[in-house]
Amino acid sequence: MYGYVGKLLFVNLSNNTYDIRDLEESFAKTYVGGHLMGARVMYDEMEAGTGAFDEASVIGFMGGPLNNTKAFVSGRYTVVSKSPVYDGFNDCNSGGYFAPMLKKSGFDAVFVKGISDKPVYILLDDGEVSFHDASDLWGKTVKQTEECLEKELGSDKKFNAAIIGPGGERLSYMAAIMNDSHRAAARGGSGAVMGSKKLKALVVRGNHIVEVADPEGLVETNKMISTAMTDGPMKDYFKGFRTLGTLRSVSFSMSRGDGGVKNYFGSYGKDYSEEDCQRLDPMNYDGKYKIKTFGCANCPFHCGAIYDLSSIKYPVEGHSGRPEYETGAAFGSMVLNGDVDVMLYCNELCNEYGLDTISVGATVAWVMDCYELGYLTKADIDGIEAAWGSPEAIVELTKKICAGEGCGEILQYGSYWASKKYGVGEDRVVAASGIEPAQHSSLFSPGLARTYKYDPTPGRHVKGGLGTGWPVAPPYLGTGYLDMTKAIKREFITMAGTCILIATTGIPDITLRLTNAVTGWGLSNQDEINYGLRTLHMRQAFNVREGRKRSAFWMSDVLRKAPENMGGPLQGVDIDVESMADSFFDVIGWTRDMVPSKEALMLAGGLDDLVPQLYPPRQRV
Repeated sequence: MYGYVGKLLFVNLSNNTYDIRDLEESFAKTYVGGHLMGARVMYDEMEAGTGAFDEASVIGFMGGPLNNTKAFVSGRYTVVSKSPVYDGFNDCNSGGYFAPMLKKSGFDAVFVKGISDKPVYILLDDGEVSFHDASDLWGKTVKQTEECLEKELGSDKKFNAAIIGPGGERLSYMAAIMNDSHRAAARGGSGAVMGSKKLKALVVRGNHIVEVADPEGLVETNKMISTAMTDGPMKDYFKGFRTLGTLRSVSFSMSRGDGGVKNYFGSYGKDYSEEDCQRLDPMNYDGKYKIKTFGCANCPFHCGAIYDLSSIKYPVEGHSGRPEYETGAAFGSMVLNGDVDVMLYCNELCNEYGLDTISVGATVAWVMDCYELGYLTKADIDGIEAAWGSPEAIVELTKKICAGEGCGEILQYGSYWASKKYGVGEDRVVAASGIEPAQHSSLFSPGLARTYKYDPTPGRHVKGGLGTGWPVAPPYLGTGYLDMTKAIKREFITMAGTCILIATTGIPDITLRLTNAVTGWGLSNQDEINYGLRTLHMRQAFNVREGRKRSAFWMSDVLRKAPENMGGPLQGVDIDVESMADSFFDVIGWTRDMVPSKEALMLAGGLDDLVPQLYPPRQRV
């Protein structure tokens, strides 16, 4: 079978056993990889009502058919689990080099259930599976863990590892799964699920080869990407992107009203100055700190960078990854910070402790908001004077959250759950079903309101749909078809193992072209549509089984309607997200209660067995 190793690994940590199953081509062709295959397996392997931290809970590490081939931009893998934040389906995604190494280790995907009686790491080594005591690694940061693993396993044979830091060990709802020191599968508490199983790391290495159906066709398709980058209409964009990464967008995004300001209740110009914003622009410091560029596996973009931060006022030992845009905004405009050293240091803290920078920055912003309003006092937050923009407060609160100490013991669960614990500030929580959204305002891009609130994995800007930069105007009617087509493209990109930035090349059906060259399946545009719909249906079928229909999905009002005193470019925006959602549901074939219809399940293919489960026959009386 082209594009796959042909093996799925199922591990039970309660008794350190495992089962290796053949990946049949029919199953691979139906569910491809990533969050689609992950959702299918989770649905089959987990009983309804299983809690995120239960022994029977499953966490999966998923590749796609393009990983470990020469396909460009193919360095992404997906983690699937149930989210402890909102008790529904969760998937998160990361780049770096873990994805190809997973397949080199001899497996297309790994699914783990059970709870170990002591800390453990799993080693996958060229098809061999072994369990190792990780008691000495428990409590160590991500870099420390990587260093210890290198000493233990030797540096003569390359490995990669998906690791949790102390945040995941403590079951923080903001816990991420880290690889390559600074790449993160970060959203929805995936690291906490891994920590609940006492699984410190999944370590992978090996020399398995993935065969490609059409090597020449793959080379030609890669050339199309290279040409788009060097000679296409977006060539200047790619040049800037390779130089400064996603962080290059931070000042431009703020000035348009795209990123959150003052916990999303403020605005650029009124609350956050142009001078503060410019200080965080990497043009002003990238050359000072950058040691080298960093690119994920087989990616010509090279949008990452490695920094030396030994000279900042909060010195960092060793090398650090350059922050991404989301981090720059979360520790910039969200907390009214214009001190670049604070942003760089907080990014490093979160990476080392294995925490999601989006949620940590937003939680710090929530604390500052509550402090200004008098909801929280110094006594509530360990004597910290949490004034807006205070460098000391931002750093100290981040340290508390990372360590899970003092007020951090409460704040480590995010703003929504902290408001429940403190009993104040729920009206200042900015979240979708409990998870803090990305730093792209749905008031700026109204289509994001539907995605944030009603995607089966809520609060994510990477889920496609109308998304960022699409100025949808009221009355928000008839948006469903365009919403669906853009969502489907993004779904397929993710399940194939590519980065969403591949879409910026502007090449029509580029991921489909790569996938056909690798697998030889000859997929059509209709197949891509079916895959996208199948992913939406499969993830939501899992949610429906868990009782998460429309009424279970919620979103803070500030993500829908601009506050009266907000000011700035978003003043007066009021989004009818429900009409937008209705239009989307009608087009993809969901009921208004977010249950995939019988007809939709049948038409998408591969989901026929869900019909009697979602629509059980009525019992005769």
